[in-house]
Amino acid sequence: MKQKAFGVIQSYYKHSPVYGGVFYACFFSMHTRIDIVLCGQQSEEEFLLVVDAIYDRLCQIEKLGNCYDADSELALLNQFAAIRPQPVSHELYNMLAFCVDCNARTNGHFDITVHSTDYTPDLISKVQLSPKERTLFFQHPGININLSGFLKGYALESIRDLLRSYEVKDALVNMGNSSVLALGKHPLIDGWRVGFGQNVVSQNQEQEILLKDECLTISGNNSFERKHIIIPNSGKLVEGKWAVAVVTKSGAVGEVLSTALFAADARQWKSIKEEFSPRLVLKLV
Repeated sequence: MKQKAFGVIQSYYKHSPVYGGVFYACFFSMHTRIDIVLCGQQSEEEFLLVVDAIYDRLCQIEKLGNCYDADSELALLNQFAAIRPQPVSHELYNMLAFCVDCNARTNGHFDITVHSTDYTPDLISKVQLSPKERTLFFQHPGININLSGFLKGYALESIRDLLRSYEVKDALVNMGNSSVLALGKHPLIDGWRVGFGQNVVSQNQEQEILLKDECLTISGNNSFERKHIIIPNSGKLVEGKWAVAVVTKSGAVGEVLSTALFAADARQWKSIKEEFSPRLVLKLV
C-alpha cells in the first residue's frame, strides 16, 4: 500500500514462471474507483511506477477539466470567458474543440453547455474557440461548460498512451465500472472478459463480452431516482433505470457516443451510430 498526496494506492503482485508478473492496483480519482490490472515481465517496482504515473496523470486531467473544482482551468474559464476572450492551455483547447465538433456529429445530443443557465439547444454556437489565438469566449452570459460526459473517456486515452510509453502491452483499466480500457490479453485468454451485471436488451447477447485493444463505455441511470443526463433538445432529464453500453477503439469517442445515444430517441440512434461506427451498442436494463 502506497500513500499518495490525495489518497492511497493499494496494490498486489504475483509472479508466475509461465505467465510473468500480474499486478493489481486500485485507488480513487476523478470521483470514482480506479481498478488496474497489468501483465508482463516487469517487476513489482516497475509496475508500481506505471500506476503512480497513471494516478498523477488523472490528477492533471482533473485540474484541467473538472468544472466542479473551483481551481481548475475549466472552472476559471467558465467564470471569466463571458467577460473577454481567455487564453486556454493547448490540451484543454483540444478537448473543447473535440467536444464542440461532437455536438454537430451527434445532431446536438452531446452538448457540453447543457448545464448552463437558461440553456437552449443553440447555446453551444455561442462558444467561440479561436485556434490562432487559442482563446475561448462566451458570446452569451450564463454559459457553463461541463465535461463530465467526456472526461473519463479522455482519461482512458491518456492512460493508453502512458502504458505504451512504459511498454505495457497487456492491461485492463476499469474506471467506476462505466469506462473500461482493455489492452492486449489476459494471461489465460486472448483478450479480457467484461461482464455487465445487468440484463442485455438485444437478441442472443451474452452477459459478458470479450474486449481486446478496445474501450467499453456505459452511460445511464443506475436507479429510477438517480437521473443525471439531460436531453439537450428538451432540457429534461432522461427517465428510467437503464443504460447504453458501446464498444469503440477510442475511449473519448465511446464516452461521447454512449452519452449521446442515452439522450437520443430510437429514431435518432441509426444516424448517430452510422457517424461513429462502434463495434457494438447494447441497451442495458
